Amino acid sequence: MGVRRRFPLRMCVIASIGVIVLGGCATKPEIQGHRGARGLLPENSMPAFMRALDIGVDVLELDTGVTRDGVVVVSHDPCLNADFVRNANGAWLVASTKGGKFGPCIVDMTFAELQQFDVGRIAAGSDYARRFPAQQAVDGTRIPTLADLFNAVRRRGDNRVRFNIETKISPLRPAESVTPEVFVEGILGVIRANGMENRVTIQSFDWRTLKIAQRLAPTIPTVYLSAQQKWQDNIGAGDTGGSAWTAGVKARDFGGSVPRMVHSAGGAIWSPYFGDLTPAKLAEAHSLGLKVVVWTVNEPKDIARMLQWKVDGIISDYPDRVKAATQKR
Repeated sequence: MGVRRRFPLRMCVIASIGVIVLGGCATKPEIQGHRGARGLLPENSMPAFMRALDIGVDVLELDTGVTRDGVVVVSHDPCLNADFVRNANGAWLVASTKGGKFGPCIVDMTFAELQQFDVGRIAAGSDYARRFPAQQAVDGTRIPTLADLFNAVRRRGDNRVRFNIETKISPLRPAESVTPEVFVEGILGVIRANGMENRVTIQSFDWRTLKIAQRLAPTIPTVYLSAQQKWQDNIGAGDTGGSAWTAGVKARDFGGSVPRMVHSAGGAIWSPYFGDLTPAKLAEAHSLGLKVVVWTVNEPKDIARMLQWKVDGIISDYPDRVKAATQKR
């Protein structure tokens, strides 16, 4: 088990006529800009990250991949997404698979080759466009490196914002990425080269990478992503053989409790899909010393519910909505 970093409890101090009262007040959850601010600007792009900083997020949430020549880049999809990728001639990417939407994979390209693609506009008529009609296009946007992002934040003089870095890797599709060990080593190399060890967390649905991160960098908190939905399930609570995603930690050994699985694996933070969370699960996670950061919460009513439950953090495509809701409260 890796070293679990303990996060101090947040307390309010109210001074009145020389009297100090501790506790009894609402805590403010951290605001994480999902893929920067995907609802507002192209996902995982430098414009989106800069907008998130303007909004005042506490954390930039981002995804990573590794190119054929070992460059750690910021991208959600291991393979290029035809919903928002155009080639050097401005033509929309043609998916490699029949009926699919993905083209060549990042691991099969050099960084120079990857830079030929424009990721600054959503394809009109796509499902993606219908989901994010307000996203502003920024033509000419390229996939940045993780080092580029660190440098851009440093140039702004921002010494406050933190980074929640996801490893986009699947145990079911090993050909789409480097190995878990190489992936984690690459990310840690960039983090250390930029002196960001105290400003990052590493998260993943693939708990293999988190296990490796705990071994190689025990002081960096690990974030255990989970989903138990028809469209995504990395827990496999009904699978007696366990899930390929959870690095040998089986749900059946913990009565199906994901917080207990995360605690056993050495995680510092549990990050469930917000639709899977209940007050009872939140209380259980807190009793185990885990922070709970929910994803991806976009609708005002859902944001309000998560705030009422007092989660520790909210990941949103619209961090401006979360910011406004927290200020209102």
